[in-house]
This record gives sequence, structure tokens and C-alpha cells, in this order.
Amino acid sequence: MNEDSVFKPKKRIFMALTSISAVLGALMFYVVWKVTFPGLYEISRFLPIVFGFFGILIVLAMLSGVLGIVMALLGIPVLKILYFWAWKAINILFPFAVVLGRLFNIPRDRIEQSFIEVSNNLVLQHKVKVPANRIMILTPHCIQLDTCVHKITRNVENCRQCGRCSVGAMLGLAHKYGCHFAVATGGTLARQMVKQARPKAIVAVACERDLTSGIQDVFPLPVLGVLNERPFGPCFNTRVDINKLEAAILAFMEDDEEETKHAEGTKSKLS
Repeated sequence: MNEDSVFKPKKRIFMALTSISAVLGALMFYVVWKVTFPGLYEISRFLPIVFGFFGILIVLAMLSGVLGIVMALLGIPVLKILYFWAWKAINILFPFAVVLGRLFNIPRDRIEQSFIEVSNNLVLQHKVKVPANRIMILTPHCIQLDTCVHKITRNVENCRQCGRCSVGAMLGLAHKYGCHFAVATGGTLARQMVKQARPKAIVAVACERDLTSGIQDVFPLPVLGVLNERPFGPCFNTRVDINKLEAAILAFMEDDEEETKHAEGTKSKLS
């Protein structure tokens, strides 16, 4: 069997925790309904039915969302409505997955890595295609060399592309494909940049925590997350795998535009 068609270990962590969370949620609702039944019945004999009906709808929505995630990870085509509920499910169940992770002694960063992996697979499964100029590359300012005197948080074009950090290569990709590229100093500024650029898709580079919160903040905007590399520790002179970043950009680009850019690149190499 193709390796891509089965769950990788990272994905299994989040899927197991969200599945358990969904089942426990269903059991908790049943217990609450059972305990409150006599009181609700005294008020009105229809109240337990109404309460149970809405509870069942919520439980079915969560379970269908988990089912949608599983189907997407297995490569099975997912209906748009099921894709939406899958997204809602992973956002709602994420806090419960973190709590369960503590009980099972699973570090939060591993759960977040798994969340990002699952999120990326859902986005790729949905086959989102947009023009290159509606794609935004977004990264935190720790990607820039700390001793660099050229400030790029307001204007990335100030980068001199000296090659001492990853910013130059990222700017090169943005120029090559015509994407927006922004460097933010924090979540608030990142949200402002997204609002101003109004992209249809985002390729985000950050640590586990920032990617997880960012993906949830901009939903339903599709995001492909690329984890940064931290050779000097978190939030300091971080780097990114440019090949992974380019692959994420190409995954969003419209097919005819991607072929044109590839042809232009090949022609320039031959000339």
C-alpha cells in the first residue's frame, strides 16, 4: 500500500485524541440528558424530546466531522459540507484533545504537530486552487537574522537577499510566483496583514503554537502550514525548508499558471 494513503504517526495522535473526545462528548451528553430528564419532563413533556433532538444533532455533527477527517486522510473524496464539518470538528475538539493529551502524557507540541499535519491534509484533499497573486506567504519576524539592520516587518522589499537567513530565499519565491509576502511581529499584526491583502489562500511558516492558533483564527480561509526550523532555539534566527515552502505554494496555484511558471523557469535555465 502507498505510504501516503495510510495514517502517519503524527496524524494518528490527533485523530485518536479527537475521536476519543467525540465519543466522550456523546456519552457526557447522554448522561446530562438522563439526569435532567425528570426535571425537564415536569416542565413540559416535550422538553426532553427537544433537548435530546438538538443534542443528537450536535453529536452527529461532531461524529460526521471526525468521519470526514478520517476519509480525507485515507484519500477518499469528501463532500464540501463534510469538509466544512470536519474543519469545525477539529477546531472544536482541539482543546479537548489537548486535555486528553495531558492525561496520556502526550506533549502539547506533538499534538499541535499532528493538528497541523491533519489540517494540511484536509486542505490538500479539498484541492484549493487560486491565482498566485491571491496567495500570501506569512511568517514571524524571528525568521530574519537578529543582527540584520534592514527592517522588513513593514516592507519585505527592504531585504537585501544576502543569503544569511531565509528571508531572501522566501522573497525570491514571492517574486518568482507573484505571491504576497509578509513578515509579522505578532498575531495581531498578522491578522491585520491578512485583512489588508485579502488573500484566498495562505502559506504560513511558524512554530507549532503559532501555526495552530493562526490556522484556527483565519478559518475558513485555507492555510498550508510549514513548520520552521529552530537550530538556535524557539523565536530566534529560525529558518525554513525552501523546498517545502515552494511545494506548498505550488499546491495552491492554479494548474495552468503553475505550468506557465515552470516553463518560464526551465527556459531561463536553458538560456
